[in-house]
Amino acid sequence: MYKDKPSNTARKVALNIVTLGAKPGMEKILPAGIVNATADLLVASGAVSATAVQWSRSRRMVWVYEAFDWMMKGQFEAFGQRKAFCERQVREGICSGASQVLVLGAGYDTLGWRLASEFTEVNFFEIDHPGTAVLKAKGIERMGDRDNLYLLAEDLGQRKLVDVLKTNSLWDTTASTVIIAEGLLMYLSPPAPQELFRQCAAMTGVGSRIAFTYVGTGADGQPDAGAWTGLVVWILKVYGEPWLWSILPEQLGGFLEEVQWTNAPDLVGSSAKHGIEYFGVAIR
Repeated sequence: MYKDKPSNTARKVALNIVTLGAKPGMEKILPAGIVNATADLLVASGAVSATAVQWSRSRRMVWVYEAFDWMMKGQFEAFGQRKAFCERQVREGICSGASQVLVLGAGYDTLGWRLASEFTEVNFFEIDHPGTAVLKAKGIERMGDRDNLYLLAEDLGQRKLVDVLKTNSLWDTTASTVIIAEGLLMYLSPPAPQELFRQCAAMTGVGSRIAFTYVGTGADGQPDAGAWTGLVVWILKVYGEPWLWSILPEQLGGFLEEVQWTNAPDLVGSSAKHGIEYFGVAIR
């Protein structure tokens, strides 16, 4: 990401969700209310024009996404599966006793805003780079603030997560917590992913879980986006948001043990991979 600029990837993911709302059958996968909330947030924040959102909600845009799906096969619908996975983890975590939720690299995600009004006894926190977080905060204000939703504009490349959370008087380091790291880890330069998991463990209580997505590692040791990896990696680099980290699924358990978490594949769901991304859950 270019310094102080809103994330291109965050905007693209949000528009993808809006377009998925126009694809028949996705209403069975996408969380209730996510499409309208995302569309409203994009316009209210000024991230995207109303005309662009209207175009994104058309069947023609569905055809455009499907036409380019060869580049990262299955990833168009996978964004919807990813949102459903994250929301399911939050709901299950709350049902199991979690009293706070933390979304890392939240982008224009609406999970916190939507669920905060449903679970008023739970505190929802979001952290993202100021370039995106400031825009989002404007949008949330126009849509209607939630008393238990806290948006933190912080660059975790410049300031440690533990330091950010310690300065917030509402954060409870002993509480059972659900942490979401959706579409984030691949953008972190080693050893940042390891350090992030350790800091998450240090700032949460027993019974916590972290739900995350990641990309696998190819034969060349680089992040694997499928048959067109070279092109995908080049495009991401040109946009200033390159992939920097990946891991093989069979290495995940050992990685998580080293960073004070326990792999919990049984909590992932029916499929651990959608499109080019793997889904993972770790518990404490």
